[in-house]
Amino acid sequence: MPESFINIHSISEFHRYYSLESPKHPLVSVIDLTKIKRKDADSAQHFHHLGLYAAVYKKFDGSFKYGRSDYDFQEGALMFIAPDQIVQTSSDTDTEIDEGWFLAFHPDFIYGSELGKKIRNYTFFDYSSNEALYVSDEEKKTLETIISAIQTEYSKNIDRHTQGLILNNIELLLNYCDRFYERQFFTRSKVSNDILHNFEQLLNHYFDDENLIDKGIPEVKYFAEKLYLSSNYLSDLLTKYSGKTTIEHIHLRLVDKAKNLLLGTSKSISEIAYELGFEHPSHFTKVFKTKTGLSPLHFRKNQIS
Repeated sequence: MPESFINIHSISEFHRYYSLESPKHPLVSVIDLTKIKRKDADSAQHFHHLGLYAAVYKKFDGSFKYGRSDYDFQEGALMFIAPDQIVQTSSDTDTEIDEGWFLAFHPDFIYGSELGKKIRNYTFFDYSSNEALYVSDEEKKTLETIISAIQTEYSKNIDRHTQGLILNNIELLLNYCDRFYERQFFTRSKVSNDILHNFEQLLNHYFDDENLIDKGIPEVKYFAEKLYLSSNYLSDLLTKYSGKTTIEHIHLRLVDKAKNLLLGTSKSISEIAYELGFEHPSHFTKVFKTKTGLSPLHFRKNQIS
């Protein structure tokens, strides 16, 4: 299958790529995906490098090829893209979009605003394509009302109020999506529980290994890749169910192993830190004290006395 790499860094470039009329606003746009005509190039596999933030809603009567996997879009699903992400897509079937929209806004549009300061809090911008947000009909209507308000605002004569009102609506949409993701974590409890169980097994297996000196302290990415998830999705799911992020679970397991070594051996603090995979004893002491309220040395002395 032929491949192509496409750079899209502005709203205007996005419109030109899909042969759409010029955008009504240079930094934000909503596109009706049902009006996009499939091009001959769409039979190829694409690597899109986007310099935009985007929220994409799609609904198909069937499945759609996204990267190397097929996803069922009968419910209607939302995916999110952050600037400079590489999005791999292909359209190998004749499946047509039943309904869908593409909200795109340039980073310049939110710089200096309250949304710009907290955009990274919306961690779903870094989720993988298979971690899409599936929305109910009622939720879809809520989002469509906001999308319509954004379109209406930038279609008017642009004035000093335009940017603020559009920013408010984008933030409102993202807040609703945050809420809907929380709902999805719990309503799809079977999937979530399986992930939690598998994560615990991976965690146990990693720390049961006596070779931490060579392996080092595991990163969140290690467990996420083993579970075929993005790091943010895994941490968000764990936070919703346990109140602790992935890194907190890792540190707690480190501390449990450290306690056994502190009380069950006569090894020095430096030796224990090294055995647990820390390059610097001071880092080990900081993690241990954060989780227990005591330094490793004071913990050992208190237990012995």
